[in-house]
Amino acid sequence: MENWANQLPFVAITVCDKEGKIVDMNERSQMTFANSGGKELIGKSLFDCHPARAQEMIKHLMSSEETNAYTIEKQGLKKLIYQTPWYKDGEFAGLVEFSIVIPEDMPHYKR
Repeated sequence: MENWANQLPFVAITVCDKEGKIVDMNERSQMTFANSGGKELIGKSLFDCHPARAQEMIKHLMSSEETNAYTIEKQGLKKLIYQTPWYKDGEFAGLVEFSIVIPEDMPHYKR
């Protein structure tokens, strides 16, 4: 089966292990980070790619196994950033980041 994550046109997925080493990136993630090395980032540390404040947040997320979500605007695109733990056999295995392009005027519903 072809990697379904590579078929998501507006979702960059980056996965790291519990030491912060990048272990997977879908094609959109590789394109998003092309100027930083793209696919060559696999095997590299997240900590080498982020400033001190972001490194502290990553360490916090890893130690607490919490989720962090926020929106940004970068290069004219509004994005939802969703960073959350992933597990293997019930044990914390690292973090996954979903960077999703969202509409500027995205509706919000209470249901």
